[in-house]
Amino acid sequence: MKTLHWDAINPFTGQPFTWDDPNLRWGDPSYYLEPGDPGFVPYATTTTQTQKPKGKRMPKSDYMPTDDNGKASLFVLFRDNAGQYLAGLGLAPTDADIVQQAADATRFRAIVDFCGNMQNAAQGWTAEKNYERDGGDSAPAGQVVPELPPSFPAAVPPGIVRRFRELVKRLKGLKNYTTTIGQALGIEGAAQAGPDMATVQALIELSIVGNAVLIAWGWQGFSAFLDMLEIQVDRADGKGFVFLTYDTTPDYTDTFAQPAVPTKWKYRAIYRVGDAQVGVWSNTVEITVGG
Repeated sequence: MKTLHWDAINPFTGQPFTWDDPNLRWGDPSYYLEPGDPGFVPYATTTTQTQKPKGKRMPKSDYMPTDDNGKASLFVLFRDNAGQYLAGLGLAPTDADIVQQAADATRFRAIVDFCGNMQNAAQGWTAEKNYERDGGDSAPAGQVVPELPPSFPAAVPPGIVRRFRELVKRLKGLKNYTTTIGQALGIEGAAQAGPDMATVQALIELSIVGNAVLIAWGWQGFSAFLDMLEIQVDRADGKGFVFLTYDTTPDYTDTFAQPAVPTKWKYRAIYRVGDAQVGVWSNTVEITVGG
């Protein structure tokens, strides 16, 4: 079962949850049932709607650099190259978003460069301080205090990255947008390589939460290539490992009634793509329940 949030999308149908969904449980918190949970009612279109396209998939990494210098360079690249594609995209040079992006790029590049100058100056003054305090063989070079140039660009409203992402989303929704244009503007991320489907292995950890077992797991960065996690359990009842659930969103809570005496339950898991298992089983993990 999973906690239900407002406007949540049903992962088994791809559509928003409806009030009359038989798998919803209202309360504080509210939650929805998953395959394998007691009382789960299968969706008529679950099989076709939850499967991702089979075959080779090449999702892309985020085009946005993680460091400020990289972001500044991207913004300037976009500013300096967008003009030649605007007409083909159906945008005017006076478009408010385009004008704002140019101002954002100019301002952010200037701030990042000035911060670099300030950091270099701070290092120089630290060396000067240490030399004057402790002495040394040679004095550091003369120190300066950076000053803003008179032409320093004016401040812009906060939210430069957010505005840029919104502009990129808008551009990619235009009918004449192409990946070639995106690559020229720096807004197409690099293709990601998927896992080795023969060797990928799930990792699970167990803990007791109230009267349930929390099975923590993740995609290990491969969520674009994998569909779900199959979990099996051995409850020391002589049946060995049996199916527990297909889970599409980490983590999973096993609410099966625990025994009156301490008992070791074992769990294992394996990833799935479509209707097939991929990779190898996780290590078997056990936990003492009941008592």
